[in-house]
Amino acid sequence: MNKKEFSLELERYLRSLSSVEKNDILQDYEDHFNFGIEEGKSEEEISAALGPPKQLAREILAEYHIEKMETSRSTGNIFRAVWSVIGLGFINLVLVLGPFIALVGLLLGGWCLGASFTLSPLLVVISALFNPGTFAWFDLFVSIVLSGLGFFISLGMYHLSIGFKNLLLRYLKYNVSVVKGGK
Repeated sequence: MNKKEFSLELERYLRSLSSVEKNDILQDYEDHFNFGIEEGKSEEEISAALGPPKQLAREILAEYHIEKMETSRSTGNIFRAVWSVIGLGFINLVLVLGPFIALVGLLLGGWCLGASFTLSPLLVVISALFNPGTFAWFDLFVSIVLSGLGFFISLGMYHLSIGFKNLLLRYLKYNVSVVKGGK
């Protein structure tokens, strides 16, 4: 594959990036080809040494989404970073997606538990309004205790969620470095 074919294929796989970033990356590879030609290598040798453009684009996109996640840790950026790292290889489907789904499930369960405990006094009052003969002071006091417990669970879940985002970012960076061959 010559330089033009390599550049066109790489550009096609990088279509989701902005034109400025895409042109910057393509210019880097153009320079790489120019340095290789100055050293006496053919364009085919250089493109073979770089590897398939599709794999290079996956690595570039994974790094891009991880960097974007570092600057803005929104839910969308987190999911885009996870999916781009999963796209680096089949083994990442197990190594990234499995733990990600499990931890997101635990976080979601913790948030639901905190919210339901916090709102339990409201449920007791609503139950008493619709079933007037079933109101018990004990239920109200237990629900108030659960509400306080729910507040602390929600507070803990907030800090766990922030820690999860930070840990996920480090794990994705490590995973990309392993896939690229370094550590």
